[in-house]
Amino acid sequence: AELPPPYTAIASPDASGVPVINCRVCQSLINLDGKLHQHVVKCTVCNEATPIKNPPSGKKYVRCQCNCLLICKDTSRKIGCPRPNCRRIITLGPVMLIPEEQPAQPALPVQPDGTRVVCGHCGNTFLWMELRFNTLAKCPHCKKISSVGSALPRRRCCAYITIGMICIFIGVGLTVGTQDFARRYHATYVSWAIAYLLGLICLIRACYWGAIKVSYPEHSFA
Repeated sequence: AELPPPYTAIASPDASGVPVINCRVCQSLINLDGKLHQHVVKCTVCNEATPIKNPPSGKKYVRCQCNCLLICKDTSRKIGCPRPNCRRIITLGPVMLIPEEQPAQPALPVQPDGTRVVCGHCGNTFLWMELRFNTLAKCPHCKKISSVGSALPRRRCCAYITIGMICIFIGVGLTVGTQDFARRYHATYVSWAIAYLLGLICLIRACYWGAIKVSYPEHSFA
């Protein structure tokens, strides 16, 4: 199908401050005052329609060779022109929608959501997509785990040390207080072992969090 002549799709105020748009058929100026709520406007010179908004949901614009602007379902493959002097059957493919019939949309700058982080292992910078600090991150360069910010490892290290020392003190208290009882009931030794084992595990975890590498944010886009 032969495309209509080129046109300017961006509405702008004229000298009097009234918004206008060029007709997409004859290029005449169309006054949009009081019509901005409509999807299409009609040119007073050539009587053809020009879209000023995106089509309704599930619809698309198609312009016939006779310059008649048609609105049909976006899944339509064949449509007929309603004009008595045309009656052309238009076959639409997946890419037959004329892009000029879509109102121009301003390009918006795209900014990544996340934080640029300097890896504590290799020193390379990578984008961490979490919008909060105090999390663990895996560097895509060296594949190693580090903490984003130092608050998380410091907090967990202190928590594990506290719990570990409490378990060890409980174990010492059980050992001292139940020696005579343990000689008669050997199952008491199991409670000693559990207390010491929990304390040891917590202290090992405290060492892990105390020695973990820390990656620091370089710049946040959020």
